[in-house]
Amino acid sequence: MKTLGIIGGIGPESTIDYYRSIIALYKQHTDAEHQPPILIQSINLKQMQEWFAADRWDEVTEYLFSNVYNLARGGADFGILAANTAHIVFDELAARSPIPLISIVEVTCKEAKKQGLKRLGLIGTKYTMQAPFYPNAVERARLKLVIPNETEIAAIHNIYFNELLYNQFKPESRQIILQVVQRLHQAEQIDGLILGGTELPLLLRDSIVPGVSFLDTTRIHVERIVSELLADR
Repeated sequence: MKTLGIIGGIGPESTIDYYRSIIALYKQHTDAEHQPPILIQSINLKQMQEWFAADRWDEVTEYLFSNVYNLARGGADFGILAANTAHIVFDELAARSPIPLISIVEVTCKEAKKQGLKRLGLIGTKYTMQAPFYPNAVERARLKLVIPNETEIAAIHNIYFNELLYNQFKPESRQIILQVVQRLHQAEQIDGLILGGTELPLLLRDSIVPGVSFLDTTRIHVERIVSELLADR
């Protein structure tokens, strides 16, 4: 049986959600008596935030590599980053990783294609919304990507870094984000929305904006992870 390695703590609440979701879905495909082998390397979120803010992506890459290496030494057969923003350095990390890594970005784009979506909105941290890794992946999938305007980016980032990462899920913040989504649907004709932050589904999981399919990147990632865990059964 394969062992999964998770780089977690970016932030803690979404890592807990990953763990619970993986176990629950795995049990649906097997039986209630067994759980998949999982290793979690929980990183220093504060240090990562400081590097993000300073655009010190080489340090981010080296730090994440050391943690992936620890997972490999611990027996992980494949790994994931339980966060979207960290995928800014995914390609560099995957090229050096001693174990295969499953990208949340690639599996999300595949799901969008599967659903027949054409024009996707993206929300997340400002790093995720402004970085090229999602636009590049969406372009490879022959889809279109729209991001919020500068004022909306600032508001969403503030909610993310000052609330969601600290387990604060406020109704008023949910409404702010939904208003952004509604504007993107009306003004930019998006038919899908990438929840490009693994805390966002915890805030928006039951939300509905008519005409917009919400792409829960955590759920999509978990489905691919469980498929890999079951591959050699």
